[in-house]
Amino acid sequence: MRNTLLRSCLLASGAAALAIGLLPLSVSRAEEQPRLLPPPALHAAQPHGLQSVVLAGGCFWGVQGVFQHVRGVEDAVSGYAGGAKATADYETVSTGTTGHAESVRVTYDPARISYGEILRIYFSVVLDPTEVNRQGPDVGTQYRSEIFATSPEQAQVARAYIAQLDQAHAFSRPIATQVSALNGFYPAEAYHQDYLFHHPDNPYIAWNDLPKLRALQRLFPDRYVEKPVLVSRPPA
Repeated sequence: MRNTLLRSCLLASGAAALAIGLLPLSVSRAEEQPRLLPPPALHAAQPHGLQSVVLAGGCFWGVQGVFQHVRGVEDAVSGYAGGAKATADYETVSTGTTGHAESVRVTYDPARISYGEILRIYFSVVLDPTEVNRQGPDVGTQYRSEIFATSPEQAQVARAYIAQLDQAHAFSRPIATQVSALNGFYPAEAYHQDYLFHHPDNPYIAWNDLPKLRALQRLFPDRYVEKPVLVSRPPA
Protein backbone atom coordinates (compact mmCIF):
# COMPACT_ATOMS: atom_id res chain seq x y z
CA MET A 1 0.00 0.00 0.00
CA ARG A 2 1.47 3.35 -1.07
CA ASN A 3 0.90 5.25 2.16
CA THR A 4 2.16 2.36 4.28
CA LEU A 5 5.31 2.44 2.17
CA LEU A 6 5.75 6.14 2.77
CA ARG A 7 5.49 5.80 6.53
CA SER A 8 7.65 2.67 6.57
CA CYS A 9 10.34 4.67 4.79
CA LEU A 10 10.10 7.34 7.44
CA LEU A 11 10.39 4.78 10.21
CA ALA A 12 13.55 3.45 8.67
CA SER A 13 15.11 6.81 7.88
CA GLY A 14 13.49 9.94 6.52
CA ALA A 15 16.79 11.17 5.14
CA ALA A 16 17.61 7.87 3.49
CA ALA A 17 14.14 7.66 1.96
CA LEU A 18 14.54 11.10 0.47
CA ALA A 19 17.95 10.17 -0.87
CA ILE A 20 16.62 7.17 -2.79
CA GLY A 21 13.54 9.03 -3.97
CA LEU A 22 10.83 7.06 -2.19
CA LEU A 23 9.13 10.15 -0.74
CA PRO A 24 7.39 12.54 -3.10
CA LEU A 25 8.51 15.45 -0.94
CA SER A 26 9.43 18.67 -2.66
CA VAL A 27 12.61 20.06 -1.16
CA SER A 28 12.78 22.99 -3.55
CA ARG A 29 11.03 25.39 -1.17
CA ALA A 30 10.52 25.69 2.54
CA GLU A 31 7.13 24.83 3.95
CA GLU A 32 5.15 27.48 5.75
CA GLN A 33 6.31 27.61 9.33
CA PRO A 34 4.09 27.89 12.42
CA ARG A 35 3.36 31.48 13.32
CA LEU A 36 0.93 33.30 15.62
CA LEU A 37 -1.90 34.45 13.40
CA PRO A 38 -4.43 37.14 14.32
CA PRO A 39 -7.80 35.98 15.63
CA PRO A 40 -10.80 35.87 13.31
CA ALA A 41 -12.47 39.25 12.81
CA LEU A 42 -15.84 37.56 12.43
CA HIS A 43 -16.94 35.84 15.62
CA ALA A 44 -19.45 33.04 16.01
CA ALA A 45 -22.14 33.32 18.63
CA GLN A 46 -21.29 31.45 21.80
CA PRO A 47 -23.67 28.48 21.98
CA HIS A 48 -24.52 26.54 25.10
CA GLY A 49 -23.12 23.07 25.63
CA LEU A 50 -20.31 21.20 23.94
CA GLN A 51 -19.73 21.84 20.23
CA SER A 52 -17.70 20.02 17.59
CA VAL A 53 -15.99 20.68 14.28
CA VAL A 54 -14.15 18.23 12.05
CA LEU A 55 -10.73 19.33 10.83
CA ALA A 56 -8.56 17.72 8.16
CA GLY A 57 -4.92 18.73 7.84
CA GLY A 58 -2.75 15.87 6.69
CA CYS A 59 -2.15 12.72 8.72
CA PHE A 60 -4.65 12.64 11.56
CA TRP A 61 -2.03 11.57 14.09
CA GLY A 62 -0.61 15.08 14.36
CA VAL A 63 -3.93 16.92 14.14
CA GLN A 64 -5.32 14.83 16.98
CA GLY A 65 -2.12 15.13 18.98
CA VAL A 66 -2.17 18.92 18.89
CA PHE A 67 -5.81 19.37 19.85
CA GLN A 68 -5.55 16.84 22.66
CA HIS A 69 -3.24 19.38 24.34
CA VAL A 70 -5.52 22.41 23.89
CA ARG A 71 -7.26 23.79 26.96
CA GLY A 72 -11.03 23.72 26.45
CA VAL A 73 -11.00 20.73 24.09
CA GLU A 74 -12.98 17.89 25.63
CA ASP A 75 -12.32 15.23 23.00
CA ALA A 76 -10.35 14.74 19.78
CA VAL A 77 -11.03 11.63 17.72
CA SER A 78 -9.22 10.58 14.55
CA GLY A 79 -11.43 9.47 11.69
CA TYR A 80 -12.61 9.99 8.15
CA ALA A 81 -14.89 12.64 6.61
CA GLY A 82 -15.95 13.56 3.12
CA GLY A 83 -16.89 10.12 1.86
CA ALA A 84 -19.32 7.27 2.44
CA LYS A 85 -19.50 5.08 5.53
CA ALA A 86 -18.96 1.92 3.46
CA THR A 87 -15.44 2.98 2.48
CA ALA A 88 -14.40 4.64 5.75
CA ASP A 89 -11.54 2.32 6.66
CA TYR A 90 -7.81 3.00 6.55
CA GLU A 91 -6.88 0.54 3.81
CA THR A 92 -9.56 1.88 1.45
CA VAL A 93 -9.17 5.56 2.31
CA SER A 94 -5.43 5.25 1.71
CA THR A 95 -6.07 4.54 -1.97
CA GLY A 96 -7.14 8.17 -2.32
CA THR A 97 -10.26 7.18 -4.25
CA THR A 98 -13.00 7.39 -1.61
CA GLY A 99 -13.41 11.15 -1.21
CA HIS A 100 -12.48 10.95 2.47
CA ALA A 101 -9.92 13.08 4.22
CA GLU A 102 -8.08 11.89 7.32
CA SER A 103 -9.79 14.11 9.87
CA VAL A 104 -10.20 14.80 13.56
CA ARG A 105 -13.48 15.54 15.30
CA VAL A 106 -12.67 18.22 17.86
CA THR A 107 -15.23 18.56 20.63
CA TYR A 108 -14.82 21.71 22.66
CA ASP A 109 -16.47 23.72 25.42
CA PRO A 110 -17.33 27.17 24.00
CA ALA A 111 -17.36 28.54 27.55
CA ARG A 112 -13.62 27.76 27.73
CA ILE A 113 -12.45 28.18 24.14
CA SER A 114 -14.11 29.81 21.17
CA TYR A 115 -14.56 28.33 17.73
CA GLY A 116 -12.44 31.20 16.42
CA GLU A 117 -9.57 30.17 18.68
CA ILE A 118 -9.87 26.59 17.43
CA LEU A 119 -9.46 27.90 13.87
CA ARG A 120 -6.59 30.14 14.92
CA ILE A 121 -4.68 27.18 16.37
CA TYR A 122 -5.49 25.07 13.32
CA PHE A 123 -4.03 27.59 10.86
CA SER A 124 -1.17 28.73 13.12
CA VAL A 125 0.16 25.37 14.24
CA VAL A 126 -1.42 22.30 12.70
CA LEU A 127 -0.72 22.55 8.97
CA ASP A 128 0.59 24.41 5.98
CA PRO A 129 -2.75 25.61 4.56
CA THR A 130 -1.22 26.56 1.21
CA GLU A 131 -0.56 22.94 0.24
CA VAL A 132 -2.98 21.15 -2.09
CA ASN A 133 -3.71 17.48 -1.36
CA ARG A 134 -0.63 16.99 0.78
CA GLN A 135 1.05 17.78 4.07
CA GLY A 136 4.75 17.14 4.49
CA PRO A 137 5.61 13.67 3.16
CA ASP A 138 1.98 12.58 2.82
CA VAL A 139 0.46 13.08 -0.63
CA GLY A 140 -3.07 12.44 -1.86
CA THR A 141 -6.59 13.81 -1.59
CA GLN A 142 -6.97 12.03 1.75
CA TYR A 143 -4.33 14.44 3.13
CA ARG A 144 -6.03 17.64 1.97
CA SER A 145 -6.82 20.46 4.35
CA GLU A 146 -10.53 20.92 4.91
CA ILE A 147 -12.85 22.26 7.57
CA PHE A 148 -16.04 20.22 7.86
CA ALA A 149 -18.43 22.60 9.56
CA THR A 150 -21.26 21.33 11.75
CA SER A 151 -23.37 24.47 11.22
CA PRO A 152 -23.79 27.19 8.59
CA GLU A 153 -22.37 29.71 11.06
CA GLN A 154 -19.20 27.63 11.51
CA ALA A 155 -18.77 27.56 7.73
CA GLN A 156 -19.32 31.30 7.45
CA VAL A 157 -16.74 32.10 10.12
CA ALA A 158 -14.19 29.73 8.57
CA ARG A 159 -14.59 31.20 5.08
CA ALA A 160 -14.35 34.73 6.46
CA TYR A 161 -11.18 33.85 8.36
CA ILE A 162 -9.56 32.35 5.26
CA ALA A 163 -10.42 35.51 3.32
CA GLN A 164 -9.04 37.63 6.17
CA LEU A 165 -5.73 35.75 6.22
CA ASP A 166 -5.40 35.84 2.44
CA GLN A 167 -6.11 39.56 2.34
CA ALA A 168 -3.42 40.11 4.98
CA HIS A 169 -0.97 37.91 3.02
CA ALA A 170 -0.42 35.85 6.16
CA PHE A 171 1.12 33.10 4.00
CA SER A 172 3.35 33.25 0.95
CA ARG A 173 0.65 31.67 -1.22
CA PRO A 174 -3.17 31.63 -1.13
CA ILE A 175 -4.79 29.33 1.39
CA ALA A 176 -5.99 26.09 -0.22
CA THR A 177 -8.08 24.89 2.73
CA GLN A 178 -11.63 23.99 1.73
CA VAL A 179 -14.75 24.57 3.83
CA SER A 180 -17.62 22.08 3.57
CA ALA A 181 -20.68 21.00 5.51
CA LEU A 182 -20.10 17.83 7.52
CA ASN A 183 -22.13 14.98 6.08
CA GLY A 184 -20.70 12.22 8.23
CA PHE A 185 -17.73 11.46 10.43
CA TYR A 186 -16.47 7.91 10.90
CA PRO A 187 -13.98 7.21 13.72
CA ALA A 188 -10.76 5.56 12.63
CA GLU A 189 -9.52 2.20 13.80
CA ALA A 190 -8.50 1.94 17.45
CA TYR A 191 -4.78 1.68 16.66
CA HIS A 192 -4.85 5.18 15.16
CA GLN A 193 -6.31 6.79 18.29
CA ASP A 194 -3.88 8.60 20.61
CA TYR A 195 -1.09 7.62 18.23
CA LEU A 196 1.19 10.53 19.06
CA PHE A 197 0.80 9.89 22.78
CA HIS A 198 1.60 6.18 22.48
CA HIS A 199 4.42 6.51 19.91
CA PRO A 200 6.38 9.69 20.68
CA ASP A 201 9.63 8.01 19.60
CA ASN A 202 8.29 7.04 16.18
CA PRO A 203 10.55 8.92 13.70
CA TYR A 204 7.51 10.00 11.67
CA ILE A 205 5.98 11.55 14.80
CA ALA A 206 9.28 13.10 15.89
CA TRP A 207 9.87 14.67 12.49
CA ASN A 208 6.35 15.79 11.56
CA ASP A 209 4.25 16.15 14.70
CA LEU A 210 6.26 16.85 17.84
CA PRO A 211 7.38 20.20 16.36
CA LYS A 212 3.70 21.13 16.13
CA LEU A 213 3.27 20.44 19.84
CA ARG A 214 6.29 22.59 20.63
CA ALA A 215 4.84 25.35 18.45
CA LEU A 216 1.51 25.11 20.29
CA GLN A 217 3.28 25.46 23.61
CA ARG A 218 5.39 28.38 22.36
CA LEU A 219 2.69 30.32 20.49
CA PHE A 220 -0.30 29.55 22.72
CA PRO A 221 1.14 29.09 26.22
CA ASP A 222 -2.19 29.90 27.86
CA ARG A 223 -3.93 27.29 25.72
CA TYR A 224 -1.40 24.49 26.08
CA VAL A 225 -2.03 21.77 28.65
CA GLU A 226 0.61 19.17 29.44
CA LYS A 227 -1.79 16.29 30.03
CA PRO A 228 -3.60 15.32 26.83
CA VAL A 229 -7.29 14.47 26.58
CA LEU A 230 -7.09 10.90 25.31
CA VAL A 231 -9.65 8.70 23.59
CA SER A 232 -10.57 6.52 26.53
CA ARG A 233 -12.55 3.87 24.64
CA PRO A 234 -12.45 2.28 21.20
CA PRO A 235 -14.33 4.28 18.55
CA ALA A 236 -17.96 3.28 18.09
